[in-house]
Amino acid sequence: METESQQVVFGKSIIVPSVRELVKEPITKVPPRYVHNQQDAQMAAAAADIWLQPVPVIDLHCLLHGDSMGSELERLHSACKDWGFFQVVNHGVSSSLLEEFKGEVQDFFELPLEEKKKLWQQPDNHEGFGQLFVVSEEQRLDWSDMFYLTTLPFNLRKSDIFQKLPQKLRETLEAYSVEMKKLAMTILSQMAKALKMEAEEIRDMFSDGVQSMRMNYYPPCPEPDMTIGFAPHSDADALTILFQLNDTEGLQIRKEGRWVPVKPLPNAFVVNIGDIMEIVSNGIYQSIEHRAMVNSAKERLSVATFFSSNLDSELGPAPSLISPQNPAIFQRVPIEKYFKDFFARRLDGKSYLKFMKIDEDGGHTS
Repeated sequence: METESQQVVFGKSIIVPSVRELVKEPITKVPPRYVHNQQDAQMAAAAADIWLQPVPVIDLHCLLHGDSMGSELERLHSACKDWGFFQVVNHGVSSSLLEEFKGEVQDFFELPLEEKKKLWQQPDNHEGFGQLFVVSEEQRLDWSDMFYLTTLPFNLRKSDIFQKLPQKLRETLEAYSVEMKKLAMTILSQMAKALKMEAEEIRDMFSDGVQSMRMNYYPPCPEPDMTIGFAPHSDADALTILFQLNDTEGLQIRKEGRWVPVKPLPNAFVVNIGDIMEIVSNGIYQSIEHRAMVNSAKERLSVATFFSSNLDSELGPAPSLISPQNPAIFQRVPIEKYFKDFFARRLDGKSYLKFMKIDEDGGHTS
């Protein structure tokens, strides 16, 4: 049952044009505002280096049942410490729901511009069609369109946005949202087990956690080495679950100073640790920088589901992991303040996590 809507605005973003509309007429050059500097372009080219070690794969069925639970939990622990990224197979989300959701999201991005404008971002809120983290008119833009909305808890939803969604998409989104919460809570509970945290700490922090989704559309680009689909960043949440809708590659993670392509497996989700989980684990688990690249031949579509702590909780290292021998390395802040500060900044790698760290004098670093 829906409760009364709670008006919380996590952030706003300067409204920008649609890249999809931009490329409807053939262009040969990337417009200046989408050109990123030469260093970015060189790093993009360097990402073509062959990386033989694939991102770890976690079998959720093995993690929860049978004789291999212990070894699979150790694999999860290792993936969270050493990679910050992994793929999940045998996750239990029905393939029919995923196919239906995929079709609805693809159709959504193909709506006429006049229909999309009814769902465009407003100056005071970043939910809707547009881009995130645009804080100045001079800022370089990403080669992508996105649609962002808060899905859980119900009282944080922008009901006017939900009511304007195509009915079939809204119904499928509801079912998908429920499955993502179940999956996120299962993975977080297993992480707590691997960290030897007290079980109720995770329940208390995440039982009514904030869930939001970002649907991404990356159009083909005439000069893919001159721009970027999504600038390098780590996620501010606890856990991100990515559903890639087609087979176009583009996601890359920074591993040992190199950009490593992630090749999504069929019927798998790509999961990554966010800054909240690095803070909760007191640095044992690592969020990791990642970015999206584009190509000249084919569009790419994905849906990222972000799962975070309850809005009324306080964010900081889990008390059961803190001791005189293992002091807290992150400050404690109300989760609402944490998000508002995050969305007010331009995306810049892991700079916000550094802002959350306690310096040697007991304050936070700037």
